[in-house]
Amino acid sequence: MTGEAGDSFAALSGRRIVLGVTGGIAAYKAVDLCRRLVDSGCHVIPVLSEDATRFVGEVTFSALASERVRSSLWEDSDPIPHTRLGRTADLVLVAPATARLIARYTYGLADDLLSATLVATRAEVVLAPAMHTEMWEHPAVQDNVATLRRRGVHVVEPAVGHLAGGDEGAGRLAEPDAVMAAVTEALAGAAADMGGVRVLISAGGTREPIDPVRYIGNRSSGKQGHAVAEEAARRGGRVTLVTTTERPIGPGVEVVAVETAADMETALLARSDEADVVVMAAAVADFRPKSTADTKLSKSDGVPEIVLEPTSDILATLARRRWPGQTLVGFAAEDRDVAARAARKLADKGIDLIVANDVSAPGVGFEHDTNAVVIMSAEGSDHEVGLTDKQTVARAVVDAVVACRARRSP
Repeated sequence: MTGEAGDSFAALSGRRIVLGVTGGIAAYKAVDLCRRLVDSGCHVIPVLSEDATRFVGEVTFSALASERVRSSLWEDSDPIPHTRLGRTADLVLVAPATARLIARYTYGLADDLLSATLVATRAEVVLAPAMHTEMWEHPAVQDNVATLRRRGVHVVEPAVGHLAGGDEGAGRLAEPDAVMAAVTEALAGAAADMGGVRVLISAGGTREPIDPVRYIGNRSSGKQGHAVAEEAARRGGRVTLVTTTERPIGPGVEVVAVETAADMETALLARSDEADVVVMAAAVADFRPKSTADTKLSKSDGVPEIVLEPTSDILATLARRRWPGQTLVGFAAEDRDVAARAARKLADKGIDLIVANDVSAPGVGFEHDTNAVVIMSAEGSDHEVGLTDKQTVARAVVDAVVACRARRSP
């Protein structure tokens, strides 16, 4: 076996996988996943919820897996099965993961063997959700998924296609190849490829005050910058995040709160000399009011005249101050001529990578949970990431940083 398939088998061989199956129509697809995992050399222990047995039989999994099916917390032969499974597993995969399972895992409700194993384990966890579109898109489900992602859980986005109800939409269990790829990635040691690297990241849109209650700002939510910070930290980076937003952030990230472009510049320049990698994901205002009113402007005083002045070009300053071996990444949010404008910015700033997106496209950029980007390098290579969640984009950005640093290593 050679190439990527051989590498995948090598990453999986000998690993202990708890395969959790919950009660959804997609449970039958877990049979194929079980077979693939065993064929890849994994030791597979199937754990079925009570509802899963309404869709698939225990005998099938017991025949295909490395051990018989477990389904109860109360076994005479093993008084604490969830603890044993959680401690001995290299990875826990739940496919399909229903909305109910996701909610219970989010809130730590450990009232059956599968949920108790998830709460008890410190192994990598991969969830492959499957449910109807309306359920998948419900804010409660999306919030729960976001929470689990912040905790380091790998979530394989459901596919779009025909659903059990006869209609179409997002919610189908991801294809087996996609699930296997996520399992392979989680086990392949990717979490260490930023080990010890000092990473400085900016996020959010700056606010430039007009008076004590009004400001000039932009639509940036900070979601993409925060996702990059979490991904870098998950992969072993020592991350400092300079942000204008109060979004929750995962463990291992030092947060520095700022508001204006000047605040951000001060915070970044004070820390950039100690950083191996600087990622400027923030949407920094290009202009700010030349003067700020000390008291709230009143309509009765007439229409105010607001004179603007340019803010500092933080990325250009960072590029001038960079030390040999430091990696600089810029972002370019454009609404026309995206590739040309990003390439010009990449060259003019003298940076290593630029992440460009078309913020006029549906579902892309500011305020959305999704994004689509092209990552351009100073060496001339481009990598396009189609419309997907911002965590996947963050993974691609960190991958590009790792590749850039590897190319320049002596």
